[in-house]
Amino acid sequence: MLQPHHRIAIYMEENLDSDHGKMGFGIMRFSKSKIVCVIDSANAGKTVREVNSLPFDYPVVLDVEHAVKAGADVFVIGIAPSGGRIPDQWLEPLYHAIELGMCLVNGLHDSLQEKFGDKLKSEQWIWDVRQPSFIPAIASAQAANLTNTRILMVGTDMAIGKMSSGLEIWKWICNQHPNLNSEFLATGQTGITITGKGIPLDGFKLDHACGAVESLVMEASDADILIIEGQGSLLHPGSTATLPLMRGACPTHLIMCHKSGMNSVRASENIPIPPIKQFIQFNEQVASTCGSLTNTSTIGIALNTSLLDEENALKAIKSLEIETGYPVQDVVRFGADKLASLIVQ
Repeated sequence: MLQPHHRIAIYMEENLDSDHGKMGFGIMRFSKSKIVCVIDSANAGKTVREVNSLPFDYPVVLDVEHAVKAGADVFVIGIAPSGGRIPDQWLEPLYHAIELGMCLVNGLHDSLQEKFGDKLKSEQWIWDVRQPSFIPAIASAQAANLTNTRILMVGTDMAIGKMSSGLEIWKWICNQHPNLNSEFLATGQTGITITGKGIPLDGFKLDHACGAVESLVMEASDADILIIEGQGSLLHPGSTATLPLMRGACPTHLIMCHKSGMNSVRASENIPIPPIKQFIQFNEQVASTCGSLTNTSTIGIALNTSLLDEENALKAIKSLEIETGYPVQDVVRFGADKLASLIVQ
């Protein structure tokens, strides 16, 4: 896993300003390792702050050679393209990184260990984050018998801030209530890379997915509070990830994540996002299987207002509170206390 002494170069080629860069953005926000630079030939010479709205001054360099000259020793793929496969044009910079002595962190489905493992020199390593490390048992709703608080992050679509919101809420609880044993359970490549543990949920076969989640939750059963990283959406036509999270975790609470201004899922404009309150109720019914499992309730809404200026962001938050009756906050932008404090009260 990544350690604080590692010096990271994040590969963001042509995606420093796109949603496909979410792996890299998550590393920038939460990694404990030093970030030396970002690789993106289209924006070389700028800083991250100059390319997008993220408040980071990491320098953007032309290529792998410039990253090594800047002192980087770990090459992290910061892009998550649709389908999660490594494009052929990335193989040359990846191989060049190994030639220059770098280690690799890969959050995509392809195994770089299989492809480049025989090219590694002493002290070099490849971390294929998305490769499952065990075969779990079939789930049996064991988590429903736990007495702790289990919060699952759910959402109206993919890539709208479920992981970032969950991490911010977990950080607030850790800082404000250090006496509570709280854990963030990562279920995707970015969360695993940041925390060093978790399960790559979409790397498991369908029959094993619920069991993988259940295993993750039961291993952390001693914790008072579990914040479980969400994946996908019950609304998304190409996602089945939310259901095994609900079945394996048997959550006591949900936090709904939504991106301000989105009226339909990105995968298809023919699938409109229903009224948020109605969608919240639907998620609660599925999570509790209409009451036959845990009695699941929603704490509030984490609203992504990244496309709005501050004045309009605050208006959007207030408007959604009036519309739904739930507490609403952009926890990344304005702090997590509004929602996190409701978990520990």
